[in-house]
Amino acid sequence: MKRVQIAKNKSAVALVYVVLCASFWMGCGAYSFSGSAYPHIKSIAVPLFADRTAEFGVKEELTNSIIEAFTRDNTLKIADRRNADSILNGTLLSLTERPGAYNRQEQVQEIQVYLTVEIQYKDLKKRKIIWEDKITQFGTYVPGDSQKGTREAAISEAISKIVDEVLNRTVSGW
Repeated sequence: MKRVQIAKNKSAVALVYVVLCASFWMGCGAYSFSGSAYPHIKSIAVPLFADRTAEFGVKEELTNSIIEAFTRDNTLKIADRRNADSILNGTLLSLTERPGAYNRQEQVQEIQVYLTVEIQYKDLKKRKIIWEDKITQFGTYVPGDSQKGTREAAISEAISKIVDEVLNRTVSGW
């Protein structure tokens, strides 16, 4: 009687094991490293962003950071416009500073630097806009205390957040 019960338990365990293994292998077999949403897009052009601010050097830092992010990600190859399958155009719309925190004497303790960009990602092969949006992100710094960040570091922080969002939205179909 006990042997029959042990045999049934072993059969049940074996069945569960086989089902789990089959599920695992079927799941892996269906996965593909090629793009599913836009399989014809293999490269991207990222021209220098336009700039509607009076801020020197920000559009260059933003453009270069986006190119570096796509290069590291390696889902899409960076190419010039003539050879690219897609293009990411952008405009730096605004750079504003706002108080982020006050102390008890109502003096500004922290400043937030907001960057707003307008982005358009376009399929050059099919001449179709894949996505476009305005993106706003911010970085913070403490005025007068370079140990706790500078205005330039806050701008770089905002740029980094924008780059992450742009990269994620652009390659999410892959």
